[in-house]
Amino acid sequence: MNMKFKYLVLAFFLLTGCHNPAKEPPVPEGRDAWTLSGFVKVDSINPILEPSAGQVFSCPVSGKAVKWEERNVLNPSAVVRDGKVFMIYRAQDEAMTSRLGLAVSDDGLHFTKEAEPIFYPARDNMTAYEWPGGVEDPRIVEREDGTYILTYTSYDGKTARLCLASSKDLRTWEKHGLVLGEGKYRDTWSKSGAIVSRLDNGRIIATRINGLYWMYFGDTDLFMATSDDLIHWEAVENSENGRMISVLHPRPGYFDSRLVEPGPYALVRDNGILLIYNASNSSGNNDPGLPRFTYAAGQALFDRDRPYKLTDRTNDYFIFPDKPYELTGEVNNVCFVEGMVYFRDRWFLYYGTADSRIAVAVRE
Repeated sequence: MNMKFKYLVLAFFLLTGCHNPAKEPPVPEGRDAWTLSGFVKVDSINPILEPSAGQVFSCPVSGKAVKWEERNVLNPSAVVRDGKVFMIYRAQDEAMTSRLGLAVSDDGLHFTKEAEPIFYPARDNMTAYEWPGGVEDPRIVEREDGTYILTYTSYDGKTARLCLASSKDLRTWEKHGLVLGEGKYRDTWSKSGAIVSRLDNGRIIATRINGLYWMYFGDTDLFMATSDDLIHWEAVENSENGRMISVLHPRPGYFDSRLVEPGPYALVRDNGILLIYNASNSSGNNDPGLPRFTYAAGQALFDRDRPYKLTDRTNDYFIFPDKPYELTGEVNNVCFVEGMVYFRDRWFLYYGTADSRIAVAVRE
């Protein structure tokens, strides 16, 4: 894209206010004021979603009836639509194949599940990437026209690849394939993707910066990709060696010493682009206050106009496993944050617990 055109587009966003988040309380001043702090786990109802052996689905790949969420429910995304919270969550059957279910809530706390998954491996051009492991870890935002853009992980039992799909109604989806394409990154373990977005009257809308959409992705280091249309993406690379450039790394001695992975979408705010991220504590050179391999969540801040430039980062986690259902499960010691909505003047944060259940924390 022509650089002059990029700057003209940026100037338009800044002057019109389209680049700014809307209808959210102003960011306070002070140290770490840029963070979204103060989330409180809703202990009275957590976990809010648990697996069920009563949900049966006819799998189009195996041709068999499966109890598609019998083993685990975990790692949800969420979006506000028609005055309700719609949660898209990962579910596993006893064979550990993952599919995505839908649950709906009037208050953001109590959810009713739909009987069958809304997104799953099928006999289509993605089967080789999605079977037998399934489809995992959704993250959802809206396009300006109301189309929902879903990033998800396809898992063939060997490699986890970042993929993308779109929908008008959250139930009927079009798969658009691998985010990094069929070229040199096809077999790269790329995994989770968080698109840079803004808050606008309760909607989380993917937003352009310098004329482009941006996405943070990865699950050891974090990398970036850009797009003109939210469907076709290109990795941000070093122009000299053609390799992807990491923008967020694990740190020895901290809770994120083993790996970092995106949480929900990245949110444009007054002070910059806020990225809530998941992290794992290494077996050594780690945070001694947490068991090794503990998953906890931190926050990072990137420049508003240069999304690749890290400007600040918390030294500690803001949510971590300390409840029985977070400490013991399919994978012990896990709080994995993936869904966040602004609903009824509060932030709701949805997260997987011990890779087995789903919980919520609320910030007033």
